[in-house]
Parts: sequence; C-alpha cells; structure tokens
Amino acid sequence: MRIGFAIPVSGSWATPGNMVRIARRAEELGYHEVWTFQRLLYPQGHSMGPVYRSVHDPVVTLAYLAGVTETVRLGVAVLNMPFASPALLAKQLASLQAVSGGRLDVGLGLGWLREEFAASGVPFDRRGRRGEEYIHVLRRLWSEETVEHRGEFYQLPPVHQDPKPPTQPPILLGGSAEIALRRAGRLADGWISASQEDLGRIDEKIYIVKEAARAAGRDPETLRFVTRGPTRIRPAGTAGRAPLTGSFEEIRQDVTMLEARGVTDVFHDLNFDPEIGSPDADPEESMRRAEAALETLAP
Repeated sequence: MRIGFAIPVSGSWATPGNMVRIARRAEELGYHEVWTFQRLLYPQGHSMGPVYRSVHDPVVTLAYLAGVTETVRLGVAVLNMPFASPALLAKQLASLQAVSGGRLDVGLGLGWLREEFAASGVPFDRRGRRGEEYIHVLRRLWSEETVEHRGEFYQLPPVHQDPKPPTQPPILLGGSAEIALRRAGRLADGWISASQEDLGRIDEKIYIVKEAARAAGRDPETLRFVTRGPTRIRPAGTAGRAPLTGSFEEIRQDVTMLEARGVTDVFHDLNFDPEIGSPDADPEESMRRAEAALETLAP
C-alpha cells in the first residue's frame, strides 16, 4: 500500500506557503505522493458544498511544487479532459513531467458539472467517446515524431510536438459507472475513486476494472487502484462513522481494510473536510490539524 497526502488546494488554508510546507514535510516523512484536484467553476447558488468554492489550478500548483521537492511523486485526481484540447494538455503535462524529473501521475476524468462544459464551449453529451479519443491523441503526441489525427472530436494536421516527456506519465482514469470502470481497465494504467465512493464496497469496482483489463488482454495485476481518502479526524467511537473518519487509530485500520479490498494507493485528503477545506475555516487551525494528521498517518 502506497500512502499519499493531499496538498492544500481548497479553501482558506490553500496558500502557496502552506502548499510548500505540506509537500516538503510529506516528502521528509516518506509519503509516496502528494495530490491535487480540479474545480474549474462554482455555479452561483450550487449545493455541491464549500470544498469546491475556492480551488487552485492543479497543473500550476504541481509545477510550483515540482521546484521545491525532489523525490515525492506529484498527482492530480482528476483533470477533466473536455475542458482543454488534447494538444494543449499534452504540452503542459510533458513540460511538467520534465521539470519534475518524471514524478508526475495524471488522473483524467470526463467532468460532470454542466456549467463547466458551457464555459468551456464543449457539449455535455458523448463524453465517454470524447475521452477515449482524447487519451489516444495524448499518448500519440507524447510518443510519435509526427502526428496526424482526424477523429470524431479532434483534428490534427501533420504536426510535431516537442519536447517529448522524458517518460510518459501514467494515466489513471476516474469514474464510477460500470462503463467508466471498464474503460479504465481497457485503456488506463489504473483507476482513481471519487470523493463520494462507498469505500466499504470498493472491491466490487476494482473487480470490474480488472475483468475489463483481462478481457482486453492486459495483466490486471499491473494496474494501480488509487483511493482519494476524504479523511476527517474525529473522536474515536463515533456511531455510524464512515471509513477514514474517526481517530488516527481507526483511520489506520481503515487503510488496512482498503488494502485488503485491492486498493494499491490511498491518499489522505483533508480538503474535503468542511472544517478544513472551506473558505470560512480558520487557516491556522486547519494547518495545525493537517500537520498533526500528516505526522501521525505517515507511512
């Protein structure tokens, strides 16, 4: 089991200084990876909650952290493919892979918020087919000298895109519907669960991904299964507690449970605790609690 920790990217504690403090300390403590996430817009009056109200761009954040860390891996869970062209994202991620020394893991998703699609000038329908074509173009741009593509959604005349990334970053796909799980098994280097995932039954979705990989002639044991852990530190013994909510000891036991269910990577994400990742939270108290969790839950 590889253990990661989420960078402060949401709410009042998400300052550049706090990002550096968490990333450097995570590296010192032996965490495998630090993680970010994307929220392009917050529609006025939306009910999705305060965690999404104020969120930094994940690619810019990881580029910043690449320059102040040396060994910890850098992940995003997830970038929504429809919001940028594959040529633009391929260029950005190739550069990020270069400046980080090959430490990047790329989570990709299809998006779900219609207002973000409207703002990006992209239709909401046929997202799955768009995403499959997107991944194909992305990998070609990272590996082929000349790329020409005429697809259903994207067109490329014969072009070069250089420099190539020193190594292609792993692509991990999000999504919880069965068709999305099977897509991850067929095409990706792994799957990332969502913040609302039922962690007590996550093995059922891992099974679907692995079966799809096996049917596509791939070795399912090479895939990564990454869990975003919406971690909330609360008093021990809380009735009806969700996994990764509770005392430090209870949370460590939950991590062991996730490993037994087939999860290969889990990262603790305190951005999703409204007491920490909200624009109205006290940033000093948020950092105090986050650093206590960072130290106690270290691998």
